[in-house]
Amino acid sequence: MSEETLTIKPYLKAPAGEDPYLEGQKCSECGAISLKKRMACASCGARDSMGPVKLANTGKLHAFSIIYRAFPGIEVPFISAIADLDGGGTIKTNLVGIEPDPEKITLGMDVEVDFQTAPRKDAEGNEYLTFVLKPAA
Repeated sequence: MSEETLTIKPYLKAPAGEDPYLEGQKCSECGAISLKKRMACASCGARDSMGPVKLANTGKLHAFSIIYRAFPGIEVPFISAIADLDGGGTIKTNLVGIEPDPEKITLGMDVEVDFQTAPRKDAEGNEYLTFVLKPAA
């Protein structure tokens, strides 16, 4: 990744010469993890206690929904999913690499975060790095 890599979310980090990763905010008082920067911990209320933490790229599928109707130009069906990451943190993104069939998707299944170039460019033609979930190998 070059230092000019644009990311789709502020908590998706792509430092030059390193692998991309997700960065959460961890409370030094209670250990709660949030993806967004906060002035106070949403769990215990402690102020100025949040600090950056690199999140794991593995976790468990917590919930999913198979989407059959979407905005024009969005390919359907696709799987919208929520995963609890190992060590803390929860993310929502698409689950790829598995058929959108409820018989083939299991709550609690092991998943991995995969970093990819977003399927579309912005109005200026810029590419963005994004992340998805896939079943663990």
